[in-house]
Amino acid sequence: MRAFTVLGIETSCDETAAAVVRGGAPGPGEILSDVIFSQLEEHRPYGGVVPEIAARAHVEMIDGIVERALADAGLALAEVDAVAATAGPGLIGGVMVGLVTAKALALASGRPLVAVNHLEAHALSPRLSSGVAFPYLLLLASGGHCQLLAAEGVGRFRLYGTTVDDAAGEAFDKVAKLLGLAYPGGPQVEALAKRGNARRYALPRPMLGREGADFSFSGLKTAVRHLTLEEKVDAADLAASFQAAVIDIVRDRARAAIGMFHRDFPRAAAPAFVVAGGVAANGAVRRALEEVAGEEGCSFAVPPPRLCTDNAAMVAWAGVERAELDLFDSLDAPARARWPLVKNAPVTA
Repeated sequence: MRAFTVLGIETSCDETAAAVVRGGAPGPGEILSDVIFSQLEEHRPYGGVVPEIAARAHVEMIDGIVERALADAGLALAEVDAVAATAGPGLIGGVMVGLVTAKALALASGRPLVAVNHLEAHALSPRLSSGVAFPYLLLLASGGHCQLLAAEGVGRFRLYGTTVDDAAGEAFDKVAKLLGLAYPGGPQVEALAKRGNARRYALPRPMLGREGADFSFSGLKTAVRHLTLEEKVDAADLAASFQAAVIDIVRDRARAAIGMFHRDFPRAAAPAFVVAGGVAANGAVRRALEEVAGEEGCSFAVPPPRLCTDNAAMVAWAGVERAELDLFDSLDAPARARWPLVKNAPVTA
């Protein structure tokens, strides 16, 4: 099967990104360029992403980012096979900027458009980095999403569990704010937790041992908030206690989902358990889940940190996989603030 070369654009939140990727399923692919402009400094004073500021920054940066991605890859626009862009889910203003840009480039170059689901881009990223074969179990954990799914093929996902309230990454960011840590909060909590006593504070583990594989982090976050209001806390100990609670929850839910996966795919020998999304960059979470995978007869795969957070290389790779299957989109493809991977699945962000 021939290799496809795809230009990818990502603007779903606070990263303006473009990349060129070449390859074919099941991967790994070759990243010819990967350009990311982070808006952290613009949003830092507000302690979170401000949608209007994000959209304006995307408008200002997108043309230059795309030009640089093509230049770094040593290619002209006419030399790519398709143009892919995140079409949702995400902050709708930002999504529209990237998608409209991709439509204009596709129209001008006569290349087909691939409107990519941002969650599928994360889900397929381990194939870009290490050629993981279908089917595999996926934990997608980020600031806006926390789901356990079986990845059966491109566009084919089976939902085992999702958060009923907050996402894991959102809980990390909110706890960081309660502890007075800088934005973005997840990495700050992880760093602080390394110096703390994880047994200092008794925090709840919502859903632990419950049937199914759903998550809940709101009660844990609220417990941290009450502690910070009621007493003078040791920030490092509280960060460590919070992170330990998250790990216990995620381990338990992952173990339940692995059992479901083995039931549904009994012929899959040593299937991969994949962790993707920003929370996968947390070393303590990653090590705990690798241990669970080994105990439950699964191999373990995590994309490199650069491919865990929002990036355009994963969007371009999703474009490669869809291009191989001739799954292109018309120029009237809509931008979507909400777009679940599994039809009729509950939407949590």
